[in-house]
Amino acid sequence: MFNIVLLEPEIPQNTGNIGRSCVAAGAALHLIRPLGFFLGEKNIRRAGLDYWHELDVTVYDNYGDFLEKNPGAVVYMATTKAERTYCDVRYEDGCYIMFGKESAGIPEEILKENRERCVRIPMLEGKRSLNLSNSASIILYEALRQNGFKGLQEGGKLHRLSWDS
Repeated sequence: MFNIVLLEPEIPQNTGNIGRSCVAAGAALHLIRPLGFFLGEKNIRRAGLDYWHELDVTVYDNYGDFLEKNPGAVVYMATTKAERTYCDVRYEDGCYIMFGKESAGIPEEILKENRERCVRIPMLEGKRSLNLSNSASIILYEALRQNGFKGLQEGGKLHRLSWDS
């Protein structure tokens, strides 16, 4: 199982979308306070659709609390400042993929302490960032791809028709 970590997320719709992706992918969601919203907010539930009640979610008081409760965790940090791309690393089952708040990302002090595990999604020069929920999905599904989409459904079936007819 993979773990998505949101450090001080600000926008409830992004967190709801990421929660929905986590449920679909079999990943856990970790939220580090302060949050820019209340977890019971209508916007987070709407974005998470009817999946939110199935979400494996843990909330932490701060970054130190997260580290204390997950000793030895392998944490990859998504940032536009990284030297390596998200495809340049091998994601181990059980690892954590951290994303910073929408307005500022992960603080540079944390990034500097974890330089070898910082990854970025390539973008055109001069573009600041992608949407947080899109970024989380891109990297989560790369981790799943690298691990053979273990535990996810095998193939799609049409609802009314058959692929063979």
